[in-house]
Amino acid sequence: MGTMNDQEYEHDERGREEPGRGEYDSDDERWAAVRRRDGAADGRFYYAVRSTGVYCRPSCGSRPALRANVSFHASREEAELAGYRPCLRCKPDQPPLAERHAAMVARMCRLIDEAETEPDLASLAEASGMSRFHFHRIFKAQTGLTPKAYAAGAQQRRMQAGLAGEGTVTDAIYAAGFNSSGRFYAKSPGALGMTPGAWRGGGSGAAIRFAIAECSLGAILVASTDKGICAILMGDDPDLLARDLQDRFPKAELIGAEPGYERVVAAVVGMVEAPGTGLDLPLDVRGTAFQQRVWRALREIPAGKTVSYAELAAIVGAPKGARAVAGACAANAIAVAIPCHRVVRNDGSISGYRWGVERKQALLEREGSK
Repeated sequence: MGTMNDQEYEHDERGREEPGRGEYDSDDERWAAVRRRDGAADGRFYYAVRSTGVYCRPSCGSRPALRANVSFHASREEAELAGYRPCLRCKPDQPPLAERHAAMVARMCRLIDEAETEPDLASLAEASGMSRFHFHRIFKAQTGLTPKAYAAGAQQRRMQAGLAGEGTVTDAIYAAGFNSSGRFYAKSPGALGMTPGAWRGGGSGAAIRFAIAECSLGAILVASTDKGICAILMGDDPDLLARDLQDRFPKAELIGAEPGYERVVAAVVGMVEAPGTGLDLPLDVRGTAFQQRVWRALREIPAGKTVSYAELAAIVGAPKGARAVAGACAANAIAVAIPCHRVVRNDGSISGYRWGVERKQALLEREGSK
């Protein structure tokens, strides 16, 4: 799946146009924005209330004032020069709430990344200045992950970095924050997709069976570990597909043309020719916690249906994460079986696809969604 261009991302991140948005050129338009608490108007103007002596953002959640008491100002400096003080609720003299939340979450992510052991929710909430419930909700809305899931991912990343270094596997386990080697080994298959030693060696010792075949969409490479299919790659050049697999697992034992593997390849080719039939074979899916959530959501989209990046972001619990969702789609190495081809632009038009827009169009036509 290709990444979105800036114009497509802007469209997906905003979602569909909200009704009633205007240019705020007249006081009537500004008042209408205040009445509907229009967050899109924040920063475009401020309104002040004579009876209270404060000025607010248009999105302020305070009780609506009488129109006769309201004046409008182009900037907060203008409102303050007129003798108004900033509202304590919407804090118009500070960055917008979304920016403050994003900055807070970024600080908490750094705190988690740098912590020697996994911080608990109470300590994170205290550091953020929020209640545990409010912090948990804001963190998940910003990142698409719970604080615990993010911390687990950070621990896995430290482990992977440690395994790539020069120390022992045991040193890497404890440096990553696992308080026992048993706790790490209980988690490592899901985190690494292979043993720690194999991960450290770029797949060294892991056996990956693969074969390259032809289908109506060109060359197709299918590869499997002992746990399931780990790659389905499509393209025009079989040699490039083999090189891609080799780059992914530079030290794995790649086993080609093994007798009996043709059955697996035939099942995958059959799914490409008729993607609505699905694939009744196990997958060995490897990725971050967020990527795996996106990939699971993709597998739940039925054939014949499409979703936008924004809709998919909402499904995985990250309504502002269209760009992150697009990144997860782009990282998917299991074509068709994890159907990132079912993700389109908000207007339903075809967007980029890792294996070519023409193949994406063909797959959607075969499913009857285009």
